[in-house]
Amino acid sequence: MVLTARDGEDVDRRLAVAALPEVRLEPLPRTDAAVLLGRVAPELGPALAERVLEHAAGNPLGVVELGEAVARAGGAALLPTWLPLSTRLERTFSGLVAELPAQTQELLLVAALDDGDDLDEMLDACRRVLPGEVGPDQIEPAVTSRLVQVDDRFRVRFRHPLLRSALYQAATAAQRRRVHAALAETVAADPERRVWHRAAAASGPDEALARELTETARRAGRRQAASIALAAFERAARLSEDRAARGRRLLAAVEAASEQGDAVTALRLLGEVEERDLTQTDRAWYGMMREVYLATGWTGGDRLSAFAEGVETMCRDGDTEMAVESVLAICLRVYWSNADPETAARLLAAAESLDGAADDPRLVAAVAQLAPVTRGAWCLERMLAIRAEDAANPREQYELGMGASALGACSLAASFYTAAAVGLRAQGRLGLLCKVLVSHAMNAAYLGDARTALTLVVEGEQLTRETRESNWAPTAWMVTGFARALRGDVDAARERADAAEAVLLPAGKHPLLALVRQLRGVAALAAGRPEEAFRELYRVFDPADNSYHPYTQFMLVGHLADAAVGCGALAELREVVAALTPVARECRSPALLLGVGYARAMLADEAAAFETALAADELVEWSFERARLQHAYGAWLRRQRRAADSRPLLRAAAATFDALGATAWADRSRAELRASGETLRRPVDLAQSLTPQEIQISRLAAEGLSNKEIAERLFLSPRTISTHLYRIYPKLGIKSRGELARVLAGAG
Repeated sequence: MVLTARDGEDVDRRLAVAALPEVRLEPLPRTDAAVLLGRVAPELGPALAERVLEHAAGNPLGVVELGEAVARAGGAALLPTWLPLSTRLERTFSGLVAELPAQTQELLLVAALDDGDDLDEMLDACRRVLPGEVGPDQIEPAVTSRLVQVDDRFRVRFRHPLLRSALYQAATAAQRRRVHAALAETVAADPERRVWHRAAAASGPDEALARELTETARRAGRRQAASIALAAFERAARLSEDRAARGRRLLAAVEAASEQGDAVTALRLLGEVEERDLTQTDRAWYGMMREVYLATGWTGGDRLSAFAEGVETMCRDGDTEMAVESVLAICLRVYWSNADPETAARLLAAAESLDGAADDPRLVAAVAQLAPVTRGAWCLERMLAIRAEDAANPREQYELGMGASALGACSLAASFYTAAAVGLRAQGRLGLLCKVLVSHAMNAAYLGDARTALTLVVEGEQLTRETRESNWAPTAWMVTGFARALRGDVDAARERADAAEAVLLPAGKHPLLALVRQLRGVAALAAGRPEEAFRELYRVFDPADNSYHPYTQFMLVGHLADAAVGCGALAELREVVAALTPVARECRSPALLLGVGYARAMLADEAAAFETALAADELVEWSFERARLQHAYGAWLRRQRRAADSRPLLRAAAATFDALGATAWADRSRAELRASGETLRRPVDLAQSLTPQEIQISRLAAEGLSNKEIAERLFLSPRTISTHLYRIYPKLGIKSRGELARVLAGAG
């Protein structure tokens, strides 16, 4: 016979006397639990899957039933402390409590609803609920049954996380309100906790309480606690008496859900918004959210004037925080909409009028996107100061990365994106992490670093699918195509350009087509077709073309110059340089300064011009641009029959291009070197033998991270990491992590 018994001290005593053989059922290892969850609820996003695994704590029934229940609920649980349980799970865990004394059961309910772990606090609240004396002895039956643990400092911990959810779900609404009211009185000295319990105890709308909870949500957002902000905004919306305020709070909750990558919750909350109740500004905000989540069509700059008016109203009313968030919500749209100057100027004036605009990283980043030319130099100065102070949080670092990218300060942007990704991973904010990875990858491609771009975008593209960030998917495709073009994989680049254009063109997102032209132009350069490259790239510079974008130009002048020189379009190139030279002087964009300097050298066609361009301070952080200049100068010297002088420049250019993974450009430098009388072999390229994800895992392993640490970074299982390494080693002809580090170091 096989007998089963629940864990507990009394069971242990009986088993010891019976001397029966025992098999203790331990929790499933996390990797196995993740595999099981993937089978029963494959549609769960990473954030919800992580939460299910945490709460199930290896209980197989918990993984199966909780995974299915959460999938049905769509992540709609209000508070972070509980999850919706299936009837079977609730009955299973509630049954563990049913045989305990009534006072113990009530004390456990208080413990389940308490956001703290102090036993004295729980006893105080319990005395407010139950008549008569409630003392520490009432917790002992639960300790004996091993339902809870109490340590030496009288802190209570549930032995299994799902028991808390079961107690919550089994209690009636009246019981829960009564306990929350008692807890609100008990923690009255802590306003932050008190407002939560008051909100949970409320039986109907309460606008004053909703305002308090909204402030709690905003504070949570500022300290990067997105899940708490989401719960607080949603609860505040439920308590709202002011219908316009309710709508705004729901929209804020949608934003918080988006940061976590919880598209299901974002869609649910968006569906609860009543547009007729919204203010004019909030209607514009709501319309843009519908475009993002419901694909209702892209309105470009149509809503910007309403948004500008709303931000001005917030500024007049002193609602600074909401004004800041509104400016942040709109600045990227302004950047990509070719907005009319009047509307952009109104938004800029509103942003600059806010208190602390020069010191708030969010506003500095917003101003950079609202006015890259007229405020570019000032923004760069402030961003460098902010980076030196190292005081920005991950959300602010993401915004600063976007602002620096808008100015063509790619090296600066990379430092912000790198820091943001680390913080957002730790916080589990996958929606923002997805945007950071894709943006960082594009930034790396602008720097000519195909290796880094491909490594970043493979994870970024995966997250766009998992978090349902469909608006970022075409950008991810174009980043991949850009990096592939740099490597010389022209067919793959064209496929990505075609796929992105098929999405952007019907949606009317014409300014974003600049990225398609950019991709096709670079791919044509890689294929040695300068006339085609010039035709594609020049469309970004032509105001009459639907692909025109005045700021993407900052990044493309160098590529345009190569194409123009290759096909003889020198007159058009001179016009572009003449138009952009004063812009570069005003905004101090590193990318634009380097591009204009390179184009001037190519047009001058003389040694002094190349020497001047190579002396530019900005080249220190732009390896690709330095190599491009070295190649051009070396090729010019070879044509002047100065072969010996050309070779060091061409060797250096080829080495840099190889290190960056810009294989098509490296091959061109090697061809020039051969023409000068010297042969240089192509080095072994890891990217040809490893996938982008394998390169990413290899780098982390070479840094000394364990399989578990790598798995946590990449949201994979340790077993998956082990499998990847098992495949990587034979590909590289190595057998250990130490050898891996040496191979990667040798490959640059």
